[in-house]
Amino acid sequence: MQTLPKQQRFETFSYLPPLSDAQINKQIQYTLDNGFFPAIEFNETSLPTDCYWTMWKLPMFSAKSTQEVLNEVQACRSSYPNCYIRVVAFDNIKQCQVMSFTVHKPNK
Repeated sequence: MQTLPKQQRFETFSYLPPLSDAQINKQIQYTLDNGFFPAIEFNETSLPTDCYWTMWKLPMFSAKSTQEVLNEVQACRSSYPNCYIRVVAFDNIKQCQVMSFTVHKPNK
């Protein structure tokens, strides 16, 4: 497996080449299969000290398919092309964030 050259790291998957749409789809499916609620967040920077990102709409409590989530990711990309965008999974039992991964990095 090949990793990216030395650069700023964001989250777990940032050490790998950018995720394809099919890989993003699988991660979202994993989120839904485990009963987690997906949410989309964006931010102009992605520094390690930036722990508060802006949420794109409310978490998707009623999402049943990956396509619903991917449509919202695309809408967020269209509205904020110069921002970092990530998908976050929330566990309603533990009441915390259990997973997040970057789905868009701006060309800066």
